[in-house]
Amino acid sequence: MDLPSLSDFASFETVLPPLLLALTFLFMLLVVLLWFRTNALMRKYRTFMLGNDAASLEGLLTELTGKYQEQSEILRDLRFALRELEARQERAVQRVGIVRFNAFPNTGSNLSFAIAVLDGDDNGFVLSSLYGRDESRVYAKPVRQGHSPYHLSEEEKAAIQKARAD
Repeated sequence: MDLPSLSDFASFETVLPPLLLALTFLFMLLVVLLWFRTNALMRKYRTFMLGNDAASLEGLLTELTGKYQEQSEILRDLRFALRELEARQERAVQRVGIVRFNAFPNTGSNLSFAIAVLDGDDNGFVLSSLYGRDESRVYAKPVRQGHSPYHLSEEEKAAIQKARAD
């Protein structure tokens, strides 16, 4: 390996000034771009801090954090209340079926009826009214999951089926 000659250094001296000039121009361009960027950020910062100091900004953030926690607790309580209401709603009257009929052959106008009143689990009751010329009778029978432990007439079964179909 040979040592560099003096002529090699001479060519380096001719390339160095334009290279330094290009690097200087590049760095000046970067400085100008950074200056514009910094000014834009400063404008945004001044707008953000307008009328606020660091202490009030910290207080504002603390207040917002407290409100967020309060809203989270309220939302949790509302979810609990909603689940409770949904459970109660399942036990509320949701479906009703009515069937009118003639209980006796010598009466007209379908004055007898059977009404089934059911909740979301098909629990409830069936109420029957038998109308006759001389007397009327009313019967109530419990219904569990769409069935009754008591004998049901065809009209009572039809009322339950109508209620379940809703």
